[in-house]
Parts: sequence; C-alpha cells; structure tokens
Amino acid sequence: MRKAMMIIAAMLALFTGQAMAQRCLPGMSAVEIKANMADGFYTGNSRDCGYSFGVYYSVFKGGANTWNFGGEYLQTYKPYAEKGRIPVAQFTAEAGYNLHLVSDYSQTFHLYGGVSALGGYETVNWGKHTLSDGSTLHNGDAFIYGGALTLQADFYLSDKIALTANIKERFVFGNSTGHFHTQYGVGVKFIIE
Repeated sequence: MRKAMMIIAAMLALFTGQAMAQRCLPGMSAVEIKANMADGFYTGNSRDCGYSFGVYYSVFKGGANTWNFGGEYLQTYKPYAEKGRIPVAQFTAEAGYNLHLVSDYSQTFHLYGGVSALGGYETVNWGKHTLSDGSTLHNGDAFIYGGALTLQADFYLSDKIALTANIKERFVFGNSTGHFHTQYGVGVKFIIE
C-alpha cells in the first residue's frame, strides 16, 4: 500500500508540473553566445563606444558554480578630430570561474559573480599609422593581458536553453589605448549533457 501511494505521488508530481528541473548539475556543460555593448550604447555613428561578441564553454561544478573558457572580439572607437573616429579591436581568449550567488526554488533563475583572466591582441586602426587627413597615429598594435569581473543572470526557458544578461568590467594592460572597458548585454546558453 505504501509503495502504491509513493508511485501515485510521484506521478502526480510529474503530471502537475511539480517536479524540480535537473539543471546546473555537476558534470553538465554549456555553450554560450554573447553580444554586448561596450563603453556606452553603440549605434552605427558612435564615436566613443563599441560592441563585442563572444563564445564560451562552461562546465558545471558542485553548487552550480562553473568554469568558463572562451573567446571574444571587442570593437571600440576613439573620437578623432571633429567627426572622425579610430577603430580599436581586441581579440582575446578568456578563462574564469563563476560563483553561484542565488537561484529561485524552481531553478529558472540563477545569478553568478565571476572573475577571469584574459590575454590576446589589440590592433589600432587595423595597423595603419597614417590617418585619412595625413596625420600619424602613435598608438600601435600590442599583445594585451588582464582580467574581468562579471555579474550574470541566467533565465532558463527549458532544461536545455537559457537566456542570459550580463555586466562585465574588463581591465587590460600592455596597450596604449585605455585599460578599462565596461560591457553589458545578452546571450543564449545551450546546455549539453
């Protein structure tokens, strides 16, 4: 009789939507695609901001914490003269750890705080030192290194897909065009078993 009651309770839980999702379990992994604004809100004619795109691979550890590995392309612009701008592009690889801060009871919302190390290459005006008006650009291409602090929220649409929103502060060294970049944006995460 007791066994039959347990089976009925389990079936009711499954068919009434009360079963808890199996998300963020140790050993699970995910691929995430992100698009961010950088140093302000970018439009086609913006002179002092930019955008970035990144692809990341995450591995879930105990407590829903994750290790992240990925690459990012960051394009910013520096104002020049009255209406001009100079493109600055960064190609970076990144490795970091995200600490699970909080989630709701149904596991549809997760908030993470993360820290990461990064390294890569920065190119200024795509390597051209002479500007269109004949001026010489003294900033050059460089290998860069640094880190980032991230705050990210994940909103699960299903056990396999989550939408993300993030705020990220990058700090890089080895270059001459600026050391800090504030990024914010959205992404989509695909969970792999």
